Amino acid sequence: MLPDSLLPDLASHLERVRGLYEEELKRGGGYVTLPGALARKAPSDGRAWGWQFLFPATRSVSDPVTGRRTRRHVHPSAVQRAMKRAVTESGFTKRASCHTLRHSFATHLLEDGYDLRTVQELLGHTSVRTTMQYTHVLNRGALGVRSPLDRLTTEARSHLPEAPSHKPRNPRSP
Repeated sequence: MLPDSLLPDLASHLERVRGLYEEELKRGGGYVTLPGALARKAPSDGRAWGWQFLFPATRSVSDPVTGRRTRRHVHPSAVQRAMKRAVTESGFTKRASCHTLRHSFATHLLEDGYDLRTVQELLGHTSVRTTMQYTHVLNRGALGVRSPLDRLTTEARSHLPEAPSHKPRNPRSP
């Protein structure tokens, strides 16, 4: 899932990637390797914008089958190195990796009250038992539980109906 707060950054990134793609087209490139038989059935699709990678590699390489210069996606090890560098530069002393972010994401969703099945689906776990490993950090006891009403903002509370007055009714009046 993509946070709404990152949409402007993603739009800027896409503009830069599109610029790179258009420069490659001008030089006769702009190819990506298509999956399976698609390369044979629709060879021109390998230059279509819709098939370009959202996070392309910094260099293009020669495709061993076609001999064309193609650009693949950024390699996972590049992301892992960037994460390691960020952790080191932050001064954080515990081990942290890209997978740590996945655990953190799941834990925060559960802390925010999302149900276990939703988190299971988002993480792609086949068994809810796998997802349950994240619940151990939530054991805060009764004092750690907040009323759902406390989560409402002041503005949201202003839209709640007024509480009925509790004037005692005279049982003899109609």
